[in-house]
Amino acid sequence: MTHLLTRRTFGGLALGLAASHVPAFAAEPSLADAAKQEGRLVWYTTLVVGQIVRPIIQAFEAKYQGIKVDFVPAPWQETSLRIINEGRANQVKGDIVDGGASFPPLKAAGLIEPYLVQSAASYPETYRDPKGLWTANIIQPSTPSINLDQVKKADIPRAYEDLLHPRWKGRMAWPDSPSVSGPPGFIGTILNAMGQDRGMDYLEKLASQNIASVPSNQRVVLDQNIAGQYPLVLMIYNYHAAISMSEGAPIDWLRLSPTMVSFGQMSLLKNAPHPNAAKLFLEYSLSEEGQSVYAAAGYLPAHPNVPSKAKGLRPDDGQYKDFVLSALAYSEHDKEWQAIYKKLFV
Repeated sequence: MTHLLTRRTFGGLALGLAASHVPAFAAEPSLADAAKQEGRLVWYTTLVVGQIVRPIIQAFEAKYQGIKVDFVPAPWQETSLRIINEGRANQVKGDIVDGGASFPPLKAAGLIEPYLVQSAASYPETYRDPKGLWTANIIQPSTPSINLDQVKKADIPRAYEDLLHPRWKGRMAWPDSPSVSGPPGFIGTILNAMGQDRGMDYLEKLASQNIASVPSNQRVVLDQNIAGQYPLVLMIYNYHAAISMSEGAPIDWLRLSPTMVSFGQMSLLKNAPHPNAAKLFLEYSLSEEGQSVYAAAGYLPAHPNVPSKAKGLRPDDGQYKDFVLSALAYSEHDKEWQAIYKKLFV
């Protein structure tokens, strides 16, 4: 085990009450027995460790005592590269991987093992691959956020065209992430909603607004919005904003139509050293019981029967029009959309 691989065990089940109102997950006895014989699994994760990785592991290990979960946290680029290198060397160490952007390069390298997660059978088709190559674990609407201390109510944008107002020139920012949840995803949303000609005309006008590209992720950009560095930011996750709003941050997220919705997903790795324990963890994480842990942590669960902690964040209860863009669909256009981003905004 390398020094980057961290094992965590926890005392007590802090989120037990959060899951008590949903049906308890019961795995097939044969799968649970086989998983316990393996005794452990390795999870390569792009998620926030303190917010969800530790809580879901805590819940799983409490339910299936004797099975330990090791996790390797890293950004999606590093995660993908690590798994690809291990695959090429025939030294696969991981069992499961998450992260939407991680999936396309791993699929292209032939490193994903199909597995149909039975506990996710009721998920909308949008959020599960028919062959079992991936299943969504969280929904991620990407929206603008405003600082209410700096933006008058009358000036709050209600449509994408409002971002072109002179008042916003030099006062907007977004993350520079070259992914579905960064500027290229925004560009794809505009082109899909407006069409190629009108969309490009809009993007050229938006580029003249001098949007700052912050070399970091969505959470950091939102924190700069909260701090007042930028009164308006684009392409942050609305559930991040909801968490900060519940803590008193003077911000609000905007429902521009359509709102781009991507999602995180989980996959079983090919030649996983602990395949049964990995399948059991997938089944638990994507069940109503496991998804309630995500909800308690402030994430938007993909399971249709598990409500989010804050109402109105998901398209189904937020009454806003969405444009769902999977990581795989994005990968088919990423070169085109990134080229537009670099030409107009960099």
